[in-house]
This record gives sequence, structure tokens and C-alpha cells, in this order.
Amino acid sequence: MINRPLQSGLTLVEVLITMVLLTVLLVPAMRALQTSVTGAEVHANLATDQFLLTSRMEELLAEPFGALEAAAVTAGSPTVATSYSEPAGPPGRLIVYLSLYDGDNADADDDPFTGIDPGLLWIRVEAEDTVHDLQTVRAQGF
Repeated sequence: MINRPLQSGLTLVEVLITMVLLTVLLVPAMRALQTSVTGAEVHANLATDQFLLTSRMEELLAEPFGALEAAAVTAGSPTVATSYSEPAGPPGRLIVYLSLYDGDNADADDDPFTGIDPGLLWIRVEAEDTVHDLQTVRAQGF
């Protein structure tokens, strides 16, 4: 009698079952990775927008107060874009709003754009067609 060793290796059925299990489990894993990649792209866009807004705000704060005040008077309203805005065209352009500001609310109307105080200027920079913006108040001499 010939003694045969025990069979080693995988059968075709075992290989097929393994392939089916891997396929079923791989789909959710790939979806999780896709979400991560999309999230990274969104974060990169948000970080770029924030950098651009901050950069433009710093440029405006470096401008002489008189020049910004003149642009605010020319605009006449806090909802009118000023000449410091980027020209129309590319999406996401930066729009700058300037207005004289009522810091002490002496007229008691709770509107920061009426009863203005001399030497105060409201500055807002927004990325067009997004919800991202930066706002600040600048005092003359600072």
C-alpha cells in the first residue's frame, strides 16, 4: 500500500469563497477612502480661501486710512463693492466692502452704519459665491 500525504493547498471552492468575501468587504473600504479623499480636497479649498482672504485683509490694513475712507465714502453703502475688489470674471474673486462705522451707537438705533463715528472704518472681504468672509473695524492711526 502506498501512503499518500494529506492534501495541501486550496480547493477551487475555497478560492471562490475568498474572492467573494474580499469583493464584498472591499467596496465599503473603498467608499471610506473616497470620502477621505473628497474631504481632503474640500479642506484644501477652504484653506486656500482662508489664506486669500487673510492676505487681502492684511493688504487693506496696510493701506493709508485716508485712502480707505475715501473709497468708503465713494461706495456710500456697506453693501456696495469698492474699487479694492477684484475685477469681475473668475469665480471666487475677492470683493471688498468698506463703510464708515458707528462704534458707540450714540444714536441708539443699533445700526452700525448710521450715526458714524469719525476715525472708524468697517472692512469686509468676501470670496464671491461662497460663505467665507473676514470683517474688522479699523481706527484711524492704527
